[in-house]
Amino acid sequence: MAVISEAAVRELAGLRGVGAPITSCYLDVDGRRLVRHQDVEHELETVLRDARPRANGHRSTHDDLSRIEAFVRAGLDRRDTRGLAIFASSANDLWEVIELPKPVRSRLVIDQAPAVGQLESMLQEHEAIGVLLADKQRAELYVFELGRLVDRSELLDELPRDYDSRGDRERGTPAHHREELALQHLRHAARAAFDLWQTRSFQHLVIGAPDAIASQLERDLHPYLRERLSGRIPVGVGASDADVRGAAEAVERDVEQRREAELVARLKEAVVTGGRGVAGLGPTLDALSTHRVERLVVSKGFSQAGWRCPATGALASVGPNHNASGQKMDRVEDVVEDAIEESLVQGVPVTICLGDADLDVLGRIGALLRY
Repeated sequence: MAVISEAAVRELAGLRGVGAPITSCYLDVDGRRLVRHQDVEHELETVLRDARPRANGHRSTHDDLSRIEAFVRAGLDRRDTRGLAIFASSANDLWEVIELPKPVRSRLVIDQAPAVGQLESMLQEHEAIGVLLADKQRAELYVFELGRLVDRSELLDELPRDYDSRGDRERGTPAHHREELALQHLRHAARAAFDLWQTRSFQHLVIGAPDAIASQLERDLHPYLRERLSGRIPVGVGASDADVRGAAEAVERDVEQRREAELVARLKEAVVTGGRGVAGLGPTLDALSTHRVERLVVSKGFSQAGWRCPATGALASVGPNHNASGQKMDRVEDVVEDAIEESLVQGVPVTICLGDADLDVLGRIGALLRY
């Protein structure tokens, strides 16, 4: 299995089906929601049931669907995987499975090119987290990207053995000398964190250390890193990778919730003041159809039937005729899902908000506009 990366997405985006389409399957396998493997199988069956009529009797596509079904039913290791992206075309000898550390919207697309929009959106939205753990002699540095540990390093400024607290008076070793060595170590740790940021460019930094040490580290950090501080975590030097990852994931959730709240607040202000924002299904679909959307914002789980113009692809909440062109439209089962897919095709980032009351009041969907 492959891991999501910009290089992998670029390579997929350049593929084209020759003589047969490409099947792109996104599957939510998040164990926090889909606890049992049977729940994953039910999610898969829902996606396949909607997709089979669209295979149009094409042998290659039917083989793709069968292979996807067999792969998922065989079982998955979901300890670090919350989403799958599968790209298949038996006629073109294509089979690519990408494990994702974040859940996706379950969706299956059959087209001449891979549907990489959700992968691109995930890469655009992710924000790496740096973790600095320290005590008076040791420091550990981690970088997490998309839920995975991508960098780990250690720093040791060991105090000389005869600088321990026993026999200070007899040896004449002042306590402040030991403290100065500890402060020097923290300055080294802060500098190492800055060096790591220069190579990894993480957007957030958290510190795990006793309060006094954490406070000193925060003072020693380069101003660029102080701007990126996102609090402290309840783990210290020597913690397992799993414990550090769990703490980083909690920070990541907090960051995402704050970002979503700030985004909805921007949308609400734009709508209320008549600025570059629209809310509600109808106005949002109109803006999307005229390519004015800068970012789509949707409440998780929102779905509604709607309409699509077969000639232009324009989406609408009211039919059967398009209100601008008067053309007859086709009924679609979930126009919200189609709007998300259309946004990704247009290169528009999509933010799915979980339980945001302000967005629900606005109609559960809205968009910030380019103009």
